[in-house]
Amino acid sequence: MNLEDIFNGTGFSIRGLSDIPEVRLPVFLILLLVYFSIIFGNLSIFTIILVNPNLHTPMYIFLMNLSAADIIYASNILPNVLNMLVTFYNVISFARCMTQMYFYIALTCTQVLLLEVMAYDRYLAICHPLRYFLLMSLGKCASLATLAWTFSFVITIGHIVLISKLSFCGLRFIDHFYCDIAAILKLTCSSTFDVEIMNYIEGVLITFNAFLFTIISYMFIISTILKIKTSKGQRKAFSTCSSHLTCVIIFYGTLFCLYMRPTSSYSPARDKFFALLSGVIIPILNPIIYSLKNQEIKVGLKNLRRKIMY
Repeated sequence: MNLEDIFNGTGFSIRGLSDIPEVRLPVFLILLLVYFSIIFGNLSIFTIILVNPNLHTPMYIFLMNLSAADIIYASNILPNVLNMLVTFYNVISFARCMTQMYFYIALTCTQVLLLEVMAYDRYLAICHPLRYFLLMSLGKCASLATLAWTFSFVITIGHIVLISKLSFCGLRFIDHFYCDIAAILKLTCSSTFDVEIMNYIEGVLITFNAFLFTIISYMFIISTILKIKTSKGQRKAFSTCSSHLTCVIIFYGTLFCLYMRPTSSYSPARDKFFALLSGVIIPILNPIIYSLKNQEIKVGLKNLRRKIMY
């Protein structure tokens, strides 16, 4: 596709991360290193859990799904950004833009729901330990993970259909490094009311409810931990959910900064910063957090090394 496609209504031009030629190579090398780190880190977590039968428990099954979501999430955006930095070709077709946006929204919803069911899993493990394996069997775990993926990818279809029906006027220039919803809506000359309503419906139905459920789960978890009589017991109980809690705080912090505000308050510089945190920092931090704070993952990593070496 060439630049004429931007004017005849079949494509967009994406600004990218930098307009300065001198900084493109350093940015490319940094992002390439980050992308490989995301793939390696999350693939390592996925593989460690997969090859260690003792890690085939609900908490680690959910973590394996989260790692898979992080890999696809980063791969949906970063390869295209890297390509733009090298080739200086910042044009993207309408269909590819909608596809990128679809996977971005769907995977964000998937991560939200996976973090929610992981909070529920930690609630059951700490507050109802004697009934944990009855309430959270592997079959129920698989059903919840499948539901998270399916619901997210189905509900996002309506969102993309509404956006794809919008009319765009003038130069179709996206002031972002990927096809972001807010940046796209700034280009349309159609009414964005339906899309805005869909944004808030998804925000309340998925993100806010999941966040509220997670907060309530941790209120019960903290209350239960405080009732444990020994400090050693409290530390042991809290260690089973500290990694998840850290990921939740980072994830929702960036998510709320990105989307919990009207489209009229869209700021390209601010949104690029938080989008970079969401798309790059979170996927690379998740495996690091779980690796550093989880003794079973460390043991699983040692076992994997032995299998590779011998």
